[in-house]
Amino acid sequence: MNIACVGEMVIDFLPGEEEGVYIRKAGGAPANVAVAVARNSLSAGFCGCLGNDDFGRFLVKTLEDNNVAVLRPRLLDEAITTMAFVTLDQNKDRSFTFVRKPGADQFLSREDIDHGKVAQGDIVHAGSCSLSKPPASDATVYAMECAKKNGKLVSFDINYRNLMWEDDRAACCKAVQDILPLVDFLKLSEEEGDMLGTEPSKAGETYGIALVVESLGAKGACCYWKGKRLTVAGRKADCVDTTGAGDAFWGGFLSCLLRAKVKTTDDITEPLLQKALEYGNVAGWLCVQKKGAMESLPTIEEIEAILEV
Repeated sequence: MNIACVGEMVIDFLPGEEEGVYIRKAGGAPANVAVAVARNSLSAGFCGCLGNDDFGRFLVKTLEDNNVAVLRPRLLDEAITTMAFVTLDQNKDRSFTFVRKPGADQFLSREDIDHGKVAQGDIVHAGSCSLSKPPASDATVYAMECAKKNGKLVSFDINYRNLMWEDDRAACCKAVQDILPLVDFLKLSEEEGDMLGTEPSKAGETYGIALVVESLGAKGACCYWKGKRLTVAGRKADCVDTTGAGDAFWGGFLSCLLRAKVKTTDDITEPLLQKALEYGNVAGWLCVQKKGAMESLPTIEEIEAILEV
């Protein structure tokens, strides 16, 4: 079984040289999910734009080290990483200061999407970072349309960052809403449900989505499926930076569905969903314990050791 992740090249953090300071690196939630799935011993591919700079090369190496095929490598002559210096105050609130490099607005475009490469995935995943610019949004919706035409399951992770649309809430909401009719598996939080004007428990019915997973933060997660609400309790984790935890959760969750060879939403059962929630919950918790970021996404062996499988 395979997963194809569609994305561009913003989001996520690596620790800077000073305590509490982080620097934004190339990648994005789709790449993180691809790595998380690969570390769960399943085939994964990443289809996106990669910057030809230190961060872009770091991403390529991370993907290669985790057996993730880069389905659409696009190394550019200029560094195209969007960098953000992030400071944490005493309340652990992030403060962003953006520094754009030359070419920073070059994102995934419709022309980058290859039907055959998208079709390599049994599940095709995108994150909302893939919608952060109009061309990227158009390309991501197009990729999801290709996936649906090929009979693939579509996964989408809303990670609401208004600032990525330059604080244009209406544009942000529209970019997300354009993709939701194509989605089979949706992950969101209560805040992101508010953005869409619906509660997570009603998002499935509102947008015709078979399975909705709601992140409850430290309290765990729950999912809504066929009128049922399944839950998994949170695990205590004392850590400043939790970047990547949501991607780790979703990678662990999707891995369970892939391992069960789910081809349609009708293949899903309640026991399988409960197991997927547990795997995802442990994966996210382990990522937090390791202080986040792509290189801290857990392996299947680490997850199963905690669950004593």
